[in-house]
Amino acid sequence: MAEWITVIALVVIGLSLIIAEVIFVPGTTLVGIIGMAATGFGIFLSFSYFGSEVGWGITVGSVILFGISLYFSLKGNTWDRFSLKSTIDSKVNEGLTSKLKVGDEGIAMSAIRPMGKADFHDVEYEVRSMGNYIDSGTTVKIIKIDINNIFVEPIN
Repeated sequence: MAEWITVIALVVIGLSLIIAEVIFVPGTTLVGIIGMAATGFGIFLSFSYFGSEVGWGITVGSVILFGISLYFSLKGNTWDRFSLKSTIDSKVNEGLTSKLKVGDEGIAMSAIRPMGKADFHDVEYEVRSMGNYIDSGTTVKIIKIDINNIFVEPIN
């Protein structure tokens, strides 16, 4: 009885690890190798304990069970509840630049190297310098607005 439990446990654990490898951890990693080793050892023990006829039965059963499990695991809606369905459609500063105009002055809220944040009219925007470094707290002026990109330079 213990032999049967050992063989069945090894085969089931091995097949579970192989399916986990295929679905969750793609690529040949440790999980798949351990799963193949456990399944192979379970099949080997079935040949050793019960002979050729039972060993081949366990082998064929394992292959069929693996195929059925893989089919139902990858079937259409099985994994839909685990998948991410939302997408991010927005962009930085989208729709906010209409309140700004070239020449507006503000304060750099973070270091701008060449990207950073600046405050204009009590609203924080993501801004870009023309390549030079601007310290946090520096007064900056808008020199160009290109779609959603706001270009600034320090006021000396």
